[in-house]
Amino acid sequence: MRELLLLNGPNLGILGTRQPEIYGTRTLADIEKSVAEEVSGRGWTVRAVQRESEGELIHAVQDAYDTVGAIVNPGALMIAGWSLRDALANYPRPFVEVHLSNVWARESFRHESVLAPLASGVVVGLGALGYRLAARALLELAGPDI
Repeated sequence: MRELLLLNGPNLGILGTRQPEIYGTRTLADIEKSVAEEVSGRGWTVRAVQRESEGELIHAVQDAYDTVGAIVNPGALMIAGWSLRDALANYPRPFVEVHLSNVWARESFRHESVLAPLASGVVVGLGALGYRLAARALLELAGPDI
């Protein structure tokens, strides 16, 4: 069975209670379930990883070279997660960067992602739906044989 890496960075484990006016009320478990539903028709499963530290996220990427693709919400590591960027530069499959909030409608320090130039696409500002859209994109990017 093929696996999709669903990688979530710092503070995303407390979704549902973390500033719901910005991040919504869906929990990370809700999001993981919706992504799993989205890719199940292809026979894919989800390898969900959420960590608070960049080093642990790097290990998760390095341990996931066998996955079919990745959905990555780096949280604030989008701003200065250079080591995570380097790990994703070596990731051999397509990945889509996702952010729940519209980062360009927020503070100016959130307006640039060090990961986005490496990503196959970026989905921002659509809340939890963004993860499902990223999963749909990866289904297309992977092609029918995977």
